[in-house]
Amino acid sequence: MMNIGSVQGINIEQEMREAYLDYAMSVIVSRALPDARDGLKPVHRRILYAMYDMGLRADTPHRKSARIVGEVLGKYHPHGDAAVYEAMVRLAQDFSMRCPLVDGQGNFGSIDGDSAAAMRYTEARMASIGELLLVDIDKETVNFSDNFDGSLQEPNVLPSNLPNLLLNGSSGIAVGMSTSIPPHNLIELCQALNYILDKWEEIEHISVEQLMKFVKGPDFPTGGLVYRHIDGLKNDQDTLITSYATGRGKVTVRAKVYIEEIGRGKSQVIVTELPYQVNKSSLIERIANLVREEKLDGIADLRDESDRQGLRIVIEL
Repeated sequence: MMNIGSVQGINIEQEMREAYLDYAMSVIVSRALPDARDGLKPVHRRILYAMYDMGLRADTPHRKSARIVGEVLGKYHPHGDAAVYEAMVRLAQDFSMRCPLVDGQGNFGSIDGDSAAAMRYTEARMASIGELLLVDIDKETVNFSDNFDGSLQEPNVLPSNLPNLLLNGSSGIAVGMSTSIPPHNLIELCQALNYILDKWEEIEHISVEQLMKFVKGPDFPTGGLVYRHIDGLKNDQDTLITSYATGRGKVTVRAKVYIEEIGRGKSQVIVTELPYQVNKSSLIERIANLVREEKLDGIADLRDESDRQGLRIVIEL
């Protein structure tokens, strides 16, 4: 007979330690940090697998985003619909992802910080490069486990015929740890991988410097220039190598600009590329405020002339 109402004595310190560690591990593994094998967090993996399950390939018609989000929520990801939709929107933004894994149709937000249209208005399907993450998934290449209610199986990791972690980077804040990996160039990554495969028997002796002959540094979707500077005795290349070797470091990026003569002795500064994750409209607003407060002088006009051809900010002097 079950004894109801009995009080059990526990060590509060031990209980709190175990409960906190369980919570921390859950956040690290199941939400905030990507898996090194496919470079995806669980929500991204489930979105791509749900699209695969629905037959949404790059050569099929787009499907309503609400339908895809409903599929992910109902089958694999028992969390809020807004979180799933925002994750899917980011996978489709060419200014967020070096190679977008989702092909979106409709308003998927902008570099000005505008949010995407509601999921009932937009449509999506898998991008052709996204399909590479799921190559041969039906050939027992990866392990599957039960979904949240045990009714279906979902992959623990995608086969990932693509170096996605370095290609698209990742950022996330977990409990006690965080990550911020910049995006890289796919051609450079493939050259480095070919080099590793050629030297497979000596893989233990391949150095960071050797790999950086191919992967020169980050390659951001919005362009911009890595700011080269001398820092003490170390130059910028040494600093970059240290960052790749230790996983700790910073890369300073600046906008790409050129001067355009407009006649009558006047000129204007044209900005064509911005540092990664810089909000264009906020940047223009900040420049305008500095001019208004007379902290910047010599600026006669400030215009945003961006269009479908690309980004263009004009600062008339």
